[in-house]
Amino acid sequence: MGDDRGGPHRLKDVHGVDYASAPPWSPRPDLPGWDRFAHWAPVSARIALGTLLLMLFVAAMVPINAGKSEVSTKTFVENLAGPRDGEAERDRDDDLQLYDTAIERIQRGENYYDFIVEEHRKAHYPVTPGLAVRLPTLAYVDAFLGKGGQTGVAIVLMFAVLIVWWRRLGEEPGCEGRTRRMALALLFVGASLGLNRYYFVLHELWAGMLLALAFGLHRPGKWGAALAVAALALAIREHSLPFVLLMAAMAFWRRDWREGAAWAALVLVFLAALSWHLSIVAEQVLPSDRPSPAWLVMRGMSGWLSNVALSSNLRFLPHWLAGPAIVLMVFGWAGWRSAAGEFGTLLYLGYGVAFMLAGRPDNFYWGAMIAPAMFIGLAFAPRAIASLIRSARDAGDARDGTPDADGSPSSALAVK
Repeated sequence: MGDDRGGPHRLKDVHGVDYASAPPWSPRPDLPGWDRFAHWAPVSARIALGTLLLMLFVAAMVPINAGKSEVSTKTFVENLAGPRDGEAERDRDDDLQLYDTAIERIQRGENYYDFIVEEHRKAHYPVTPGLAVRLPTLAYVDAFLGKGGQTGVAIVLMFAVLIVWWRRLGEEPGCEGRTRRMALALLFVGASLGLNRYYFVLHELWAGMLLALAFGLHRPGKWGAALAVAALALAIREHSLPFVLLMAAMAFWRRDWREGAAWAALVLVFLAALSWHLSIVAEQVLPSDRPSPAWLVMRGMSGWLSNVALSSNLRFLPHWLAGPAIVLMVFGWAGWRSAAGEFGTLLYLGYGVAFMLAGRPDNFYWGAMIAPAMFIGLAFAPRAIASLIRSARDAGDARDGTPDADGSPSSALAVK
């Protein structure tokens, strides 16, 4: 894993971006380069601090809610352990029952496309547009694994996410000691949702965990494993596409034409496969089939916060805590100037904007696409807030910029 204290050999990516040194525009070149807000001018820092406070206030006030459900949600313990002896199994949600049926019919040897539109009609689910019908990948995987296999793979996947992120955190600047351990602990809180047996048939659960794994595996210049994992996530749920597009865009921005071309090729292959899927579904659509309600519903902050909170372990918190926690996650990523920090900031902001614009209240589970690794940002939020306050209050006080053992700015930088 390399030296836990870090060193110059791991503070640059293969294209020469030096995250250890201050950016050239910094008014304080003596401070660590990976502490983004430490380099902001006072006016910019004050504007950002005011914006953050406003966002936190709004996030605490905005309601977090989902669409109407007739099924009482199981607790985390019930989902992991199952019902007690003599206790009846709680009814499944209608959409999960639909996926259960698809898996059972595949296990009996039937072809997915021979029955899936019919099953949608029986369950009173729309089949138009064709995106309302899920891709068949997860149904076949779950049918092959069985319930025991699904549990085993979920455990392996969660530990794989933790391991690859422990390694990546150890290779990134500004993430040593306590910060690294806290980031991993928060990642466990986010990734542990992947062990929820009740939702093993839910596409977003698996796709989100796979994207967290792909993110942890990726390095600028070393992207083969991340590409393969992201391809599987994309085959399970098309909502993985923004992740792949961002990977391509970042590669092209670094002028890594080979990596950018690989991600772009994955997009083209996926679009071809998706077109084939949509054409098969379209052939079975009848004039009497009702269309899906609109997905573009402009829910604003409530859409973003509800999706992430309700599809993660934040659902156990009151809304006035869960909402601000989500804002602080993104803020923590933004304050961490590193290859991972830059990608994470763009990724989670992008999905956040998408959730504000698209998705009905009953689509809250879309948030599982990003929730697992998003929690890491909380580990960097305290440092980001402290640096922003210092930059906002202090235009030029003496600051030595020497990092502490945990990678944080030294105590000499404390707010006076």
